[in-house]
Amino acid sequence: MGHSAPRYAVLDGLGDAVAATLGDRLLATRFTQGEYCFTVRREAVAEALDLLRDVHEYQQLMEIAGVDYPDRAERFEVVYCLLSLTKNHRIRVACTTDEDTPVPTVTHIWEVAGWLEREVYDMYGVIFAGNRDLRRILTDYGFRGHPFRKDFPLTGYSEMRYSEEQGRVVYEPVKLAQDFRNFDFTSPWEGADYVLPGDEKSLGGPPHADIPKTTDKPSDTGAGAAANKEAAKASENAPKEDKA
Repeated sequence: MGHSAPRYAVLDGLGDAVAATLGDRLLATRFTQGEYCFTVRREAVAEALDLLRDVHEYQQLMEIAGVDYPDRAERFEVVYCLLSLTKNHRIRVACTTDEDTPVPTVTHIWEVAGWLEREVYDMYGVIFAGNRDLRRILTDYGFRGHPFRKDFPLTGYSEMRYSEEQGRVVYEPVKLAQDFRNFDFTSPWEGADYVLPGDEKSLGGPPHADIPKTTDKPSDTGAGAAANKEAAKASENAPKEDKA
């Protein structure tokens, strides 16, 4: 029986070989989930990626991901995911930064990095020095804040709607009027002290026995017999269409 995950190439001695190539640019090496992750100095990240492309044949930049660790002095980690087509192998390269310190761009190595750096900037607020088109790419114009930061509110700061009166899209402060906005933050996996929606079906008895249907009573539908009679009378009095 095969494993659910695809096979990946295992390259013996890769960690030592990359460490020798990167030299003092390398800060730490770890091997997790079948992949090497090399943490490098922020100011040397472009040089490190250039060497990994040309010396170790990691030709493709597949993704640039951001991670937020609010308790760290340099809270953001920028992770570059590289693929070697000739070796059938993947590695990750990471560097750290904060809200104000820029990370060198790698658009001169891979043009696709322009889009990927814009995503990290938009979601986390990481600045990439040398990116000539560092604009938001996923959020709307005038968006406030960076949604993937751990301290960003789940409901955001403003909401957008179309105003019939003004004939345009307007932005307003978020209004939490719905009852479903009131959370108790209890994890259902750890066991809530109340019945979660949908769990009432497993409390015993025939399936759905204790769950009232929405049409059990006329009052549940807001209509009922009186409304049905009015609808039938209106249908009878409606003008008949002439059929050619």
